[in-house]
Amino acid sequence: MSSTHEPSTTSAGLVSVEDVRQFLFAEARALDDKDWDTWLAFYAPDAEFWMPSWDDDDKLVTDPQSEVSLIYYAHRGGLEDRVFRIRTERSSATSLPEPRTSHNISNVEIIEQVAGECRLRFNWVTFSFRYKTVDTYFGTSFYTLDTSAARPVIKRKKVIFKNDYIHHVVDIYQI
Repeated sequence: MSSTHEPSTTSAGLVSVEDVRQFLFAEARALDDKDWDTWLAFYAPDAEFWMPSWDDDDKLVTDPQSEVSLIYYAHRGGLEDRVFRIRTERSSATSLPEPRTSHNISNVEIIEQVAGECRLRFNWVTFSFRYKTVDTYFGTSFYTLDTSAARPVIKRKKVIFKNDYIHHVVDIYQI
């Protein structure tokens, strides 16, 4: 790990749990700070971002191509478009005042790691304040990191959103 606490990979493309934590904390900080360019840099150009929905039988949908998802982007271009909409106030989820968020991450686990790739999971809670109200969102995320370069990037992000009811539209910065 470098002295700036930025996660890095070894020559074998492996990362430690602490490096993974630092990576996740830095991504969360970029969301909380609304530092969109920094946040987008965490994602590979072909990164998939998926938040499946729950079906009527309380099971997650399994195919973002044929079933309704809460969020699905097949590559980073979708995330870039989402950020553009947030920045230009063309997002139905974002209106003034913009929400203030605090992302909290726990139970970080490396599920599998081979040279150049790391699969992980973690739990998260996000507090979001807007309109004199604090909303709490929570869930579990699964990432696949490309660790083949000096700095890891997200190749796949699957967010399991566990709230049953929400009061308004949820956007990328609240999960």
